[in-house]
Amino acid sequence: MIQFYAPDIEDKQMLPEDEARHCIKVLRTRPGSLIEAIDGKGYRYSCRLLSDDPRHASVAIESKIQVEQAWQTDITVAVAPTKNMDRMEWLTEKLTEIGVNRIVPVLCRHSERKEIKIERLQRIAVSAMKQSLKARLPEIVAMTPLNDFISKFTADQRFIAYCDPAIPRRLLAGEYSVSSKSVIILIGPEGDFDLNEIKAVLDDGYIPVTLGDNRLRTETAALVACDTFHIINQLSMVHK
Repeated sequence: MIQFYAPDIEDKQMLPEDEARHCIKVLRTRPGSLIEAIDGKGYRYSCRLLSDDPRHASVAIESKIQVEQAWQTDITVAVAPTKNMDRMEWLTEKLTEIGVNRIVPVLCRHSERKEIKIERLQRIAVSAMKQSLKARLPEIVAMTPLNDFISKFTADQRFIAYCDPAIPRRLLAGEYSVSSKSVIILIGPEGDFDLNEIKAVLDDGYIPVTLGDNRLRTETAALVACDTFHIINQLSMVHK
């Protein structure tokens, strides 16, 4: 199934220009055909294409359904962006595919990348949402200094994963509770968090965790942590 992303489809009843061009020029869809559109807010629309103008493809909405989120916990992945943007783009794509509610790039003392343009990450997230047949677009927040992040974002459970063995950590899989309605995982930069940063985050109530014995890249650690929540949730449903 091909999904078109049209965030204002209910109001405008029209595909955005880039989606219209793909629908009509690339896929050669003709007026009268049924197409599927999503608004990124959790709804899927079955639409009848009315025109073949690749700039202003109008549609008639025939039905609207709410697509339930496949995971129960509201998941925030906060991660210091990698120096190589290709790896951050890869992470955005994969997190969207497996399921995440928001991605927050955080600025840390050892961050090698101090600025980030989120527009491209948003486009990648849209593409991944469409490809993975989801209907809800994850929120991608602007780069946020670590101290601002811990003061602005909260959840039922909050975790920080780091490498420094001097401060005891516990295995994430053993600490996460499926009863949590919301969760945050905080992943540091390639040079890890500064010791004072770790202490400040722990003082704010975060649980110190490790993802296991393997040494992971920043983007790998973020993906593994997010998927850990999904796997534990899925197993809890199987064993009910």
